[in-house]
Amino acid sequence: MSDESLQRYEAVLTTPELVVLELEVDSKEEAAAVLARKLFDAGRITNLEGFLAQINAREHQLATGLPGGIGIPHARSEYVSQISIAVGITKYGHALDFGASDGPATVILLIATPASSFSAHLEVLATLARSLFRENFRESLRRAHDPEVIAELINSTLVFFDH
Repeated sequence: MSDESLQRYEAVLTTPELVVLELEVDSKEEAAAVLARKLFDAGRITNLEGFLAQINAREHQLATGLPGGIGIPHARSEYVSQISIAVGITKYGHALDFGASDGPATVILLIATPASSFSAHLEVLATLARSLFRENFRESLRRAHDPEVIAELINSTLVFFDH
């Protein structure tokens, strides 16, 4: 997918079907597996094992935890058919270590981008990070308890300008 076609996908970067509430796993690798399965089941990635290997390799290179309890595992991959974000909100009392200096994550955003979409990948990461640094946005995600609301929050944040 070229960056020019990013506009077409803006409203469907995530859907309620790609949101997992009450995520209860023991590691960031398990969280990535659960969220990647959602992307695979939705037809947004073509090779689950291959994509997970790339996510985990990326995670070992550099931690993807952001301040405020956020994990953003991500990869550009030939197995991704369209830019997508799967969202996991951990079960109360559960958190996962994504390497952030202020502690573990309770909101996990798995970002999958086609290998050819380098600038779009950076734009999604930058735009999402800006929103996630706002405490009110992070709290809105945590408190939503509704996949539709969470998907809308994510999609409305990622407004792209013409390239």
